[in-house]
Amino acid sequence: MAGKRYIELKKKVDPTKLYEPEEAIELVKQMANAKFDETIEVAVRLGVDPKHADQMVRGAVSLPAGIGKSVRVLVFAKGDKAKEAEAAGADYVGAEDLAAKIQGGWFDFDVAIATPDVMSVVGKLGKLLGPKGLMPNPKSGTVTFDIKQAVSEFKAGKVEYRTEKAGIVHAPIGKASFPKEKLLENFYAFMDAIIKAKPAGAKGQYLKSVSISSTMGPGIKLNPLKVSKAV
Repeated sequence: MAGKRYIELKKKVDPTKLYEPEEAIELVKQMANAKFDETIEVAVRLGVDPKHADQMVRGAVSLPAGIGKSVRVLVFAKGDKAKEAEAAGADYVGAEDLAAKIQGGWFDFDVAIATPDVMSVVGKLGKLLGPKGLMPNPKSGTVTFDIKQAVSEFKAGKVEYRTEKAGIVHAPIGKASFPKEKLLENFYAFMDAIIKAKPAGAKGQYLKSVSISSTMGPGIKLNPLKVSKAV
């Protein structure tokens, strides 16, 4: 059941209106009044069928203003590449030892990156990492030999996105304490990445709906025609 606070906040949102990005971000910031710095998240329902591999929308985007939290990066690598990962600031570096920890139920990290030569080790973790969205993937830049750049980018606020069952993609775009301009900058960067990732197989309207919310607040629907500076 929705709490009293949530019901009060919901009254501030006009359910019949499609908001402009700037207006929606101002409103979401006003409503983020929990006792902690809430995360602002965007959810996009796409006109794709993720059951078809050629319609899966997946990738990563560097948010210009970062996401306002420290990202715990795990790297599967050996030898010089393991040293490179440590030097770049990775939180956990290893191969079989990390795989064994994960098989034992340990998931204390936000992003997993792997060099291509250790994917035989990582591949066995698919059923554990896949459902959590943590499986390294070349499309999102998390399977690469350029470990230094990958670690630096994710530490600086690069976020991964992938289509879920109902064709929904979501990602954090910062914290409620961010200035409106920074949240807008991140919002446009994320939306432009989603638009560029449109699969050739997607038919009809691609951006079905776009909404923005804070951790503890209601969703605010945006006008899908106004969510990109390129449109």
